[in-house]
Amino acid sequence: MAETSRSDSTSERSLQLALAAARTASDNRGRDILLLDMRQHTPLFDYFLIATGSSRRQLHAIAEEIDHKLEDDLNDKRMGREGYDESRWIVLDYGTLVIHLFDDETRAFYSLETLWADAVPVDLTGVIEE
Repeated sequence: MAETSRSDSTSERSLQLALAAARTASDNRGRDILLLDMRQHTPLFDYFLIATGSSRRQLHAIAEEIDHKLEDDLNDKRMGREGYDESRWIVLDYGTLVIHLFDDETRAFYSLETLWADAVPVDLTGVIEE
């Protein structure tokens, strides 16, 4: 396994948060959920979670439920949130996990999957329902 600048316990915690966020997005009907392992690409965070919602209301629900899960249930603290009012691209920053919630058009336009194509996707089999 390649070395990273983070401790194993920090990376384990980051993955726990990322998987919980992915599951929560799925439970709230988020689509095309992708979790990227970014540890070999940037020292700023460990994981990117990308998901698509079909409406402003749904994007808000996904964001709020992820906040509830990570903050209330897993005792983590969100460091920042952007785009909530516009609701085309909501970014939730949890330090080691950055969550991107898009509407269809905005996700296609920015295509973060293409930008970070060399990042390793995390297998979400058994975590989310397809």
